[in-house]
Amino acid sequence: MNYFLDDRINRAEILFPGVGCFLIAVCLGSAVHASNANDNIAKLDSINKKCLKGDEEAQSKVNSQIKIAEIRPGTREFLQQLEMTRAIKVHGRSILFGLSIVIFSGLCFSLFSPAFNLATNDQWHLLKEGVPHLVVYTAFFYFSVSCVIVGIGLNILFLYHPICGLPSSSLKAYVYDWNGRHWALLAGLLCGFGNGFQFMGGQAAGYAAADAVQALPLVSTIWAVLLFGEYHRSSRKTYMLLISMLFMFIVAVAVLMASAGHRKLVQDH
Repeated sequence: MNYFLDDRINRAEILFPGVGCFLIAVCLGSAVHASNANDNIAKLDSINKKCLKGDEEAQSKVNSQIKIAEIRPGTREFLQQLEMTRAIKVHGRSILFGLSIVIFSGLCFSLFSPAFNLATNDQWHLLKEGVPHLVVYTAFFYFSVSCVIVGIGLNILFLYHPICGLPSSSLKAYVYDWNGRHWALLAGLLCGFGNGFQFMGGQAAGYAAADAVQALPLVSTIWAVLLFGEYHRSSRKTYMLLISMLFMFIVAVAVLMASAGHRKLVQDH
C-alpha cells in the first residue's frame, strides 16, 4: 500500500525480493521453533531412560536436570506451567479464536503506517485548498496522543470488564501494581522512538522501505538467545535453521534499505 501511495518511489526490483526474503525468514523461524520443541522432548526422553537404569550417579544428575528440563520451552511441563501464568487462558480454546485475534491485531498494526503516510502527504487530496500538509513531527505528536488515549481507555475497560472469564480488577490495583512496570515503560519508550524514526525515514525515502526494515523478529531472537538462554544445548539442525533464519533477516533488511528512494517535495494546496 505504501509503495503505491508513495507513487512508486522505491525500487520495485529490489523492494519485492526483499519482502520475499522476509517471508523465507519467517518460514525458517517456524522451522526453528518446531525443531527446538523436538529437541526439548528428546532431552526429557533421555532423562527418563537414565532414571530406568538405576545408576546412582546418573540418578543424582537426573534429579538436578529434571528441574531444568521442566522449564525448557516446548516441553509439556513448560507449557503446563506457562498456561498457569497466562492472564488469558488458551487451553481448550479454538484455534480459530486465536487466529482471529492475531489477524485483527496484524491488520491494525499494518494499517497505521499507510494512514500516517496519507496524513503527511495527502495523496487522496482530501485537504481543502490552501491548507498545508502536516509535517511528520506534528503528525507523530497526534499519533502518540491518540495511542495514549486508546491505550488508557481500553485498559480501564478491560480492568473492570475483562474478557474470557477473567476476574475483574480496579484502577487502584493497577496503579499500585509495579511488578515489571519498569520494563513496560522501557518497552514503550523504545517503541515510541522506533516509530518516530520510522516515520522520519519513510517521509524521506519512502514508507515502503521504512516499514519493511523493521527487524522486530531479528532483534527479538537475538534477545532470546543472549538474555533468556533460548536454543541453548539444542541440536545441530536447530542451530543451522537458527543461523539461516538470522541470515535471511539480515539480508532482507539490507535489501529493503537498498530499495529506498527520494521523495519529491509536494507543493502545498
